[in-house]
Amino acid sequence: MNVIDLRRDFHRYPELGFTEFRTASKVVEVLEGLGFYVLYGEDAIDSNSRRGVPTKRELDEAYARAIKCGANLEIIEKMKGGNTAVVGELKGKKEGPTVAFRFDMDALPIHESNDEDHYPHAEEFSSEFSGNMHACAHDGHTAMGLLLAERLADREFAGTLKLIFQPAEEGGRGGYAMSQKGIVDDVDFLFCSHLGLDLPLGEVHGGNSKFLASSKMKAYFYGVPSHAGGTPEKGRNALLGAATALLNIHAIPRFSGGTTRVNVGILEGGTAANIIASEASMVIDVRSDRAEIKDELEERVKSIVEHCALMHGLTSKIDIIGEATTIQPDLELVSVVLEEAKQIDGFTSFKEDCDISLGSEDASFLIKRVQDRGGKGTYMNIGSPLPAPHHHHKFDIDEAVLPLAVQLLVRIGKRMLT
Repeated sequence: MNVIDLRRDFHRYPELGFTEFRTASKVVEVLEGLGFYVLYGEDAIDSNSRRGVPTKRELDEAYARAIKCGANLEIIEKMKGGNTAVVGELKGKKEGPTVAFRFDMDALPIHESNDEDHYPHAEEFSSEFSGNMHACAHDGHTAMGLLLAERLADREFAGTLKLIFQPAEEGGRGGYAMSQKGIVDDVDFLFCSHLGLDLPLGEVHGGNSKFLASSKMKAYFYGVPSHAGGTPEKGRNALLGAATALLNIHAIPRFSGGTTRVNVGILEGGTAANIIASEASMVIDVRSDRAEIKDELEERVKSIVEHCALMHGLTSKIDIIGEATTIQPDLELVSVVLEEAKQIDGFTSFKEDCDISLGSEDASFLIKRVQDRGGKGTYMNIGSPLPAPHHHHKFDIDEAVLPLAVQLLVRIGKRMLT
């Protein structure tokens, strides 16, 4: 296998969270072909713990599209309903620790650029799924995981290698559900990673403690419709209640004990100019570098939604549709990453930690679960310069980072599986 070819294949067919049917199907095929014991579908994820699952129509459309684009029907049959997680296990020739690596698979709802200066378009591997795009390097992550599987498939190690291919990282939706399934409960050491971040090619961070805890919520407001001109007093304006909540959510005070972020990213409601809006909804994001502050922000948002609804004679409800917590890398594993990176030609800059906040990451739940059971984990950054930021329609990575990253993962795996 060639890591760049694999990355380009996954890039061409980007699938959103919990619809990664084709991607996950290819992962299963490769792992089984290499002799891994493979869990997938509901064997690899707690279906009831998933957040922000697409509608049945969206799932069915993605399922049908995946079949047309080469997904293995027998495999994805077990993934119906959006259970697109995959876990591959391979036992070495001797007893030893269980070492896991996690890779995310999902894409983003972005229309990819068709400008000539956009490398995937120029090289003819840009997205074939209109409105979907790999704009966060998850295509590269998945390809790296499969190359790692191939390089260690000879089983010349002691212990158990576990490869975790996670759906729905975007929005913080899949990591928690996989942790709830218990798929890392036997793991001694867990390594997670990310490409890009607009770091120089050749730079490696052994850990990243700067991720923010986050909660993503969807609030619903229910009112009473009425004629806006004839009988406005008989209506209960759901959109007005939602707008009131929006302003008050953004008025939540900052906290002295940590960094905070608050944002209403979507506000929807109403059907016509002359109808009092009977329904409205909004999507809200709160974050902090301290999990307890994030939890307090979440409670304040819930209170605002409830009371703004009552102000306008509405009813309301609020759902958690995504979540992540903070990450505290174990220094032992940070050292392992940096020591192995220093043995690879092409890596030239080495840091123990990232020095900027990089949003949120739901691998945090997998790392925390391992640590809570006495294991250790880290999240490493592997640098690549970027022509545009993550989540941008011209996002791309320098593909030279891919073979370097694979070498690093292989060296880590062989060192830890002893």
